[in-house]
Amino acid sequence: MAVILLIVLGSAGVFLGTSEAQKEFSELPVNYKKGVELALQNVNSHAGIKNHFLFFKSLGKSDLDGGFGVSYIYHHFNLKPTECPKGTTDASATKCAFRNDKPLIDCGICYKIHAGVILNEPKPYINCVFKPQFTQDLMATRIEHCNNMSYANGSPSLLTVRKL
Repeated sequence: MAVILLIVLGSAGVFLGTSEAQKEFSELPVNYKKGVELALQNVNSHAGIKNHFLFFKSLGKSDLDGGFGVSYIYHHFNLKPTECPKGTTDASATKCAFRNDKPLIDCGICYKIHAGVILNEPKPYINCVFKPQFTQDLMATRIEHCNNMSYANGSPSLLTVRKL
């Protein structure tokens, strides 16, 4: 009986964690969701990935209003593997529970968006690595790359303008 209770409680914790992460995703502004979806598409299409990944949590966000409906976005977040195999079409929180035995993927992404569409110029920068390989040097490289992207408005650094 105690074993069954532990299994039920453990399962509830997995689903609670998954649903909380998906709640955080659903509360992201639309312009940030688009970037997360782009990163997920990139990660889930990689040949070395065996499990389906989902958004786990935001670590940092900033944006810059470029005027005329243009925004420059930077988003730092984690992705977490699920129990579902790569290629799962319906990876909702109820069907694909998070795995705790695999490392997170740390992602940094910056892009230009207009009217809800991520623009191809400048090319969106997506940098996602497994957490064990993530270093402060990599973080500095990400920030430098995003700051040096060719934004036409001559604005100051994207990452120093406004933190959300």
